[in-house]
Amino acid sequence: MSKKVRLGIIGLGQQGGAYAKFIADGLVPNMEIAAICDIDPAKKELAASQYPDVPFFEDYIAMLESGSVDAIVTCVPHFLHPEMGIETLRRNIHALVEKPAGVYTKQVKELNEFAASKPELSFGIMFNQRNNPLYKKLKEIVDNGEIGSIRRTNWIITNWWRPQGYYNSSEWRATWGGEGGGVLVNQAPHQLDLWQWICGVPKSVYSKVAFGFRRDIAVEDEVTAVVDYGNGATGVFVTATHDIVGTDRFEILGDQGKIVVEGSKVATVTRLVKPERDISDSMGMDDVRKLFMGQLNRDELYTSEVIEFESVWGGQHAGVLENFAANILDGTPLLAPGSDGINGVRLANAIHLSAWTGKEVSLDFDEDEFLRELNKRIAEEGKFPERS
Repeated sequence: MSKKVRLGIIGLGQQGGAYAKFIADGLVPNMEIAAICDIDPAKKELAASQYPDVPFFEDYIAMLESGSVDAIVTCVPHFLHPEMGIETLRRNIHALVEKPAGVYTKQVKELNEFAASKPELSFGIMFNQRNNPLYKKLKEIVDNGEIGSIRRTNWIITNWWRPQGYYNSSEWRATWGGEGGGVLVNQAPHQLDLWQWICGVPKSVYSKVAFGFRRDIAVEDEVTAVVDYGNGATGVFVTATHDIVGTDRFEILGDQGKIVVEGSKVATVTRLVKPERDISDSMGMDDVRKLFMGQLNRDELYTSEVIEFESVWGGQHAGVLENFAANILDGTPLLAPGSDGINGVRLANAIHLSAWTGKEVSLDFDEDEFLRELNKRIAEEGKFPERS
């Protein structure tokens, strides 16, 4: 193999087009565009004009079997990611799947199991936010126990505003059979991944979800979910696509500190001098009065640090591509192993299932029950085949 990974891009839409540009512009020095595949004739013309020397395929299997590529990235509707990932790995070609890894855990589990049978191949997922230096640092802080045991988490992520025209732009968009859901499977998978990556996988979830609340769509555009981590620790996740102002605020409260993130750019990390319960137990009424009157020296209780990193647009995605290529070339550990993709899908599935059944749902839910409920909605739409 050459020093550059020969990448095949499946789907030359918004994401596939962006990745092609990153590589062409030299942002991914260990990768080259070796082939492009799309079923849309207009994309063939686009590829011919922008990348005239790159072979174009209308069938991704033909591309895989052409000998032109060492690896692929799947920039296609969500249901197709597992199928394409398996067919790629089956032909001993490395696979990078877009988020989400799939629509339901049953199909993602098949992908993961097949990938596990091919350990010599690189299998990654485009969780570019894991390459955000801010979130990498926050995971390090939490993992190191710097804010103690997590007691509560909250993430309000409503800056995904989408007008009706966005949903009208494609037949498959915002449908159960074509996309598999709304904001949970399209816009919010990055936050669902980061939430459980940093804070841990919850034990159960109870959700209130509105479907077609402020848009003429069948799927969800408003979500409020409450999770239970066990030992009294809870979390809340709120997302929507109809908030034109939008909020992105993430809080993690530990028993020895707190993290508050604004806009995924700036984090304030507060570290208590000792566990909160110890502070409470050792504080006499004299100190309580001083506290209420603003006379207590806060430095005796905690310290605060503001963390901020510069983030160049496209840098996170290009970094995942470069890391994926490095994993292929020299075994550099993956920033986002493909097997991790099931965690966010499982959380989204549990949120949907809780909303559909009106019950609290374990993260170890019945996958067949979820698929039955999903297929009911696909059948009601009557646009796409049911899933198995």
